[in-house]
Amino acid sequence: MYAGFGDSPASAARRADRRASGLVTALVVVLLALALLSWTTAGDEEPRPDASADGTGAVPDSDDKPGQDPSGWTGDGGRTGLSERFGQRERPSGHAALVDNPLYGTGRLSPRPCPVAEPDVDEAESMEAFLNSVADCLDDAWRTQFARAGLPFAPPERVFWEEPGVSPCRSYPSRAGAFYCRASASIYIGTSDVVEKWNGATRSVVYASLLAHEYGHHVQGESGLLEYYHEQRELREDPLERNSWTRRSELQANCLAGAFLGSVRVSYPLDDGDLAALLTDAAATADREDSPPEDRTHGSADNSVRWTRKGWEEQTPGACNTWDVPDESLVH
Repeated sequence: MYAGFGDSPASAARRADRRASGLVTALVVVLLALALLSWTTAGDEEPRPDASADGTGAVPDSDDKPGQDPSGWTGDGGRTGLSERFGQRERPSGHAALVDNPLYGTGRLSPRPCPVAEPDVDEAESMEAFLNSVADCLDDAWRTQFARAGLPFAPPERVFWEEPGVSPCRSYPSRAGAFYCRASASIYIGTSDVVEKWNGATRSVVYASLLAHEYGHHVQGESGLLEYYHEQRELREDPLERNSWTRRSELQANCLAGAFLGSVRVSYPLDDGDLAALLTDAAATADREDSPPEDRTHGSADNSVRWTRKGWEEQTPGACNTWDVPDESLVH
């Protein structure tokens, strides 16, 4: 007989066995519950965009100028299900998305109040605050326009960098100082880099135009246009044919930027000097006259100015249909 206090070794062992058995049972129940929860939430998760092996998605021709062919394209950029959730119609697809997009029939952008404080271009924090103010106005303006078209819309994410980083499309800083990545539906702008690349320009409209141009690519993506454009561009084996598609996309983004800026010129406010700076900048960021054909991706200076001014004056997406222009010289 066990002499002492408490359980005997045998009864203690049996109790320990029962405790161990209970722990195993509880653990199995917990694991089954977690597995069930994981399966349920995975079933509700929207599909994520796939990236290429090197994480860059579609590789642009170059990024030495703002507004390159939006890279990282992966279908709808991870936005599947928006139209179902919001009870709106599906985004258009195919050739109709280019030439007969519902967005073209939404009329003038509403002249929403958009008072913007002039930034101190030498201070990164001031530039970031300025860019966020303009982006807020862009969100409001295009959300309204998409609602008129009956199309789903989600504003882009913003990454206004001061330090180097990596997006699903490319690393930054980039030579352009700014880019749009469809894979993350995000606009990336270097708060100090763009000031340096624009030679310390003090008229804020040039930075607002850059942001509005990149936002124009997001508008293309949300309207269903970007997917078909990208597919057709990649089907072209001839680099010059691919460039002709890229130019139309870039000139359209110029026009969309002009339309937004024209719609807020009273409340911003923007004067004739700002318009002159805007158009001068449009010419400066166009293809150079002496550039070889394989590098012509943004349109001539004349056309860059023409489409920017057209947007400014008409202030409607319908004025920016670069895909249905009978005169090819207008998109060269």
